[in-house]
Amino acid sequence: MHVSNSGHNPIDPTDPNQPTEPVEPVPGPAAETPLDAYSAVVTRVAAQLIPAVASLRVRTSRGAGAGSAVVFTDDGFLLTSAHVVEGHAGNVGSPVGLAEFSDGTEREFDVVGADPLSDLAVLRARGATPPAAVLGDAADLRVGQLVVAVGNPLGLTGSVTAGVVSALGRSLPTRSGSAARVVDEVIQTDAALNPGNSGGALATADSRVVGVNTAVAGVGLGLAVPINATTRKILAALMRDGRVRRAYLGVAGARVALPPPVAGRTGQRHGVRLAEVVVGSPAGSAGLFTGDLVLSLAGQPIVTPGDLQRLLTETTIGQPVELTVWRRGALVDVIVVPRELVTS
Repeated sequence: MHVSNSGHNPIDPTDPNQPTEPVEPVPGPAAETPLDAYSAVVTRVAAQLIPAVASLRVRTSRGAGAGSAVVFTDDGFLLTSAHVVEGHAGNVGSPVGLAEFSDGTEREFDVVGADPLSDLAVLRARGATPPAAVLGDAADLRVGQLVVAVGNPLGLTGSVTAGVVSALGRSLPTRSGSAARVVDEVIQTDAALNPGNSGGALATADSRVVGVNTAVAGVGLGLAVPINATTRKILAALMRDGRVRRAYLGVAGARVALPPPVAGRTGQRHGVRLAEVVVGSPAGSAGLFTGDLVLSLAGQPIVTPGDLQRLLTETTIGQPVELTVWRRGALVDVIVVPRELVTS
């Protein structure tokens, strides 16, 4: 006689011929999906930096502007690009704009100082801010190194992109009024940047900010002003005085290879050939001429035009400085007194 198991007859679990019922999964927390090494680094940097990067809304003479900024001190100082707050419409005593953080906190801010010739600016939030990001040193970067960009492109708060250092030592032309300058040692990266990323952070795998994103030069080609010894001095001057004082010579030149006799005498391989000496400038008044080959300033070798920029600091304004040049087959020492650069 056939016995059916379809009624109330139980299934014998010891009988291998008996069908088994499906086992329901036990409810519980889902296992965390392990990340590959690259993803682990990027997510860690993002988690640490996103809280410290603000989305800026700026009131300017041309209307509303936008950008990003990075908290870099625990008492509310923020770092951004000078062009983000250029032409700001804040009057004395009134805030320039609004900084919004990833946790929804909003803080009005003031511009402490801006330096268009380095494209850096320092802001001060009115109220408490998230913990500061840690500044690193771009001098330690290597081509091919992983970097992470955090900012607010196109108004999309807390956006993260990653890439590599594509090149180092790039130059970025800047201008303020009649004054022009070149920002040296600019970082080139392929981390995607878009309008609104300016002023945001470019960081290494240890979450140290080594650059301030400043320009989108093309698809896969972004530029960042480096955080290094030079820019730290600029930030200190902006925080202290609200501006950066620079010495002015009134020359323009280009790096050239030194003639073998000069290289043998000086131990240098390159110098700066003067292509222009402004009439009435400190250099012109001191007797420098177009075609002079500059070898040193105050005893320091001059190999590129950037070396002149770096050595012409606030401390040299109004002080006699010795320039050594190669002219018509002879070494000539010229005493020049730099003036303060006027940018307006």
